[in-house]
Amino acid sequence: MKISVLKERHQDERRVSVTPDIVSKYIKLGYDVCVEKDAGLEASYPNDAYEKVGATICDSVEETVKDATLILKVRGLMTHSEGDDEFSHIPAGTTVLSLMDPYRREEAINESQKAKLTSVAMELVPRITRAQSMDVLSSQSNLAGYRAVIEAAAAYGCAFPMMMTAAGTVAPAKAMIMGAGVAGLQAIATARRLGAVVSATDVRPAAKEQVESLGASFVAVENDEFKQAETAGGYAKEMSDAYKAEQAELIAKTIAKQDIVICTALIPGRAAPILVTEEMVKTMKPGSVIVDMAIENGGNCEVAEYGKIVEKHGVKIVGTPNLAAQLATDASKLYAKNLFNFITLCTKSSSEEEGAASTFILDLEDEIIKGCLVVKDGDIVHPNFKVEAPASEEVETEVVAEELPAEEQISDAEKEDKE
Repeated sequence: MKISVLKERHQDERRVSVTPDIVSKYIKLGYDVCVEKDAGLEASYPNDAYEKVGATICDSVEETVKDATLILKVRGLMTHSEGDDEFSHIPAGTTVLSLMDPYRREEAINESQKAKLTSVAMELVPRITRAQSMDVLSSQSNLAGYRAVIEAAAAYGCAFPMMMTAAGTVAPAKAMIMGAGVAGLQAIATARRLGAVVSATDVRPAAKEQVESLGASFVAVENDEFKQAETAGGYAKEMSDAYKAEQAELIAKTIAKQDIVICTALIPGRAAPILVTEEMVKTMKPGSVIVDMAIENGGNCEVAEYGKIVEKHGVKIVGTPNLAAQLATDASKLYAKNLFNFITLCTKSSSEEEGAASTFILDLEDEIIKGCLVVKDGDIVHPNFKVEAPASEEVETEVVAEELPAEEQISDAEKEDKE
């Protein structure tokens, strides 16, 4: 079996899907590892580091993917409209593991279907206890939350901590974190370590205790809707317009007092909600900073611009995308370990002896696999992305779908780990 590691071609992507320390682990599982030349260079992993641990360095994409069982990437395969048609190089029947971004890249799903590939979207790994070691969203968001605060500190013209000197006292910065998921909680912790006075907001009730445990104050309209604003998977629900208006009023009053605002709010499958309007920006002090971590999904700040640091009404607004890639060495190491844990789950050995023949098998009954498998051998299998065929006009209206006996029906309920 062969694992192929491709160089990332998406703009501003510096991470790599396999690091040298993981190569030897794959070899022990029974895989050969081929790495495209310079795939790890921008993450500080040179070619010779891979060769020393048993990987083969290949000069071209074609050579890298030839006879591959698995193709590993950070970002999903690029389509022709995105600038580099990577799909044209991939043999039919290959399995590709990556961050597919399936909700925004419908074309990539269609190309996977046409190319008869099997595509796994690692960001869809369900957030359950058994899958924690494969949770790429958490590992990457954690680093991104840290980096967001560093970006804010770099753009802010003042110090974060209180400083008492003979010349006078420097007041601590006031920072507000909007969204207390993995990225938000790390942003809170980092801002606190730098000495800022931190507050945070989130629509999920469970977030309040987490925010306060890190020493930050919690800001939210805590009504009945707020108490039910979390999905079984631990994600935020879309709130009503009435709640949004009430929450916006509270947030507007709070933001006016802040020096730093970091926006992290995302809703899976939807555009990022606007949390900071231009009117709110106008109320902030000159020299304040907003970091919009949701910029790739449209942004939480109304006046943020993708890939730019702009100044609006005296406030600097940072719209740098893909913040985890700014920490490419550590981000790659964590992502590579997430992938390895997933592949280990799917690798079945013919015996317990070291070096025994192994097979990569996607168990369609495993809830982890079901959660993140988008395309299987050219067929779209994930329910969120299936397009139902229109009913044929020739079908008799009297035909009724056959129901399974009760004892053969499979429940859709899943035991989720709410964290």
